Amino acid sequence: MQQHHTPGIPPGCPAHANPQLFGPEFGSDPEGQYDRLRAAGPSTAVDIAPGVEVELVTNYDAALYILQNPALFVRDARRWNALNQGRVPQDSPALPMMGYRPNALFSDGAAHARLRRAVTDALSTVDEYRLVRQTQQIADYLISRFAAEPLGQADLMADFAQPLPLLVFSDLFGCPPDIGDRVIVGISGIFEGTPGADEVLGAALMELIALKHREPGEDLTTRLMQHPAQLSDEEVLHQLVTLLSGGTAPLTGAIGTSTSLYLGEDWRADLPVEDAVTQTLWNYAPIANYAAHYPVRDEQLGDRVLRANDPVLISFAAANRDPKLSEHREQLSSKAHLAFGAGPHACPAKDPAFMITVTAVGALLNGLPDVELRVPFKELSWVPAPWSRSLVTVPLRFTPRQGPSAAVGSRGPAAGQQTPSQYGSSHPQPPVASSVASTPNQPAHHAAPSRKGGLFSRFLAWTKGE
Repeated sequence: MQQHHTPGIPPGCPAHANPQLFGPEFGSDPEGQYDRLRAAGPSTAVDIAPGVEVELVTNYDAALYILQNPALFVRDARRWNALNQGRVPQDSPALPMMGYRPNALFSDGAAHARLRRAVTDALSTVDEYRLVRQTQQIADYLISRFAAEPLGQADLMADFAQPLPLLVFSDLFGCPPDIGDRVIVGISGIFEGTPGADEVLGAALMELIALKHREPGEDLTTRLMQHPAQLSDEEVLHQLVTLLSGGTAPLTGAIGTSTSLYLGEDWRADLPVEDAVTQTLWNYAPIANYAAHYPVRDEQLGDRVLRANDPVLISFAAANRDPKLSEHREQLSSKAHLAFGAGPHACPAKDPAFMITVTAVGALLNGLPDVELRVPFKELSWVPAPWSRSLVTVPLRFTPRQGPSAAVGSRGPAAGQQTPSQYGSSHPQPPVASSVASTPNQPAHHAAPSRKGGLFSRFLAWTKGE
């Protein structure tokens, strides 16, 4: 990849190495880093992980140009020069995110069209009203687990935003309790770097696929297996992994950030939850830097040369906040952001993702009407990782529920329950955030299923009143 050095700075100077999009320094000020990168032009070289260089596109128009030109910029990671030449560490955290998998995300042409059609057709069978009801019920369950805490405190991320998407997807996939527990353990472990998590997830999903051969159901797994594209079991497995990894972490980020914005010190009381979610997608894109493309030949972009088969990543986070875009952003559609990508590889589940986020945020605000942030929004910390934009911890306080009322929703949405969004009818006044010191947060770790079952088993038991 061609390097451009500032005049007077010797090439290879350690003090002027590539900017790093990982670690505490990046996590403490991602917006400042994006501002500096944009100043270098529409793209520049960065390290996405130790020893892993990519070209990062930070300009909105340049990002659209690449996303919408699949003939010039392909997605097949088997082209990756540095990886093929042994220059990427085998234990690099970039490999699980950028390495080739036989799914729609890493395919091109006819192979991509076949796999994507299977995914989009399967997703089209999801009943939107049922999805909203199920999300509401899952939110009620999670709130019930901490609503009666004597101190009236919880962590939005660990107690709500992280487990909710995992439970939603376990239900959408048609998992029985024991398999759902292992799917959650596996996907959680992958994002937490737990050794063996890949194997746990793969084994659980293969067991699910075998079950659906014997007992088909009204679920995404069965729809993928029965699609006319005739996916192999391995292909079904990898599409499920893509849906899980591409859905759970971004939804966690969107739910956490949208709720925090809504409860934050600068939020207007007359704006609905949908606006908080839309602002999150514009200003805090949950998938921050991703979508590796590989030029089929050397391409000029500004004063940079994008070398054939060197990875070009899209910074959705930086492109969405491109200062040149802000000049006419008011004239753009509210959906013109790149949080869901663009072009042939755009997220096929953007509408369900938006509904899940809005419903989850509304359920929390209604379930805990006086909930507030324990620290101002501007003082919250972001996860120091390049791939996703998510808050580390969001300390909440609320009035504890007493007695039977602690069981939010009575195993589901109560009759007449209001949601501050278009999926309900009410908009409660946001509480005033107070400046109280945050407590350190530990990431949510889901223990392996015990005799009482794991998270999904316990949720299903709760829905039955057990």
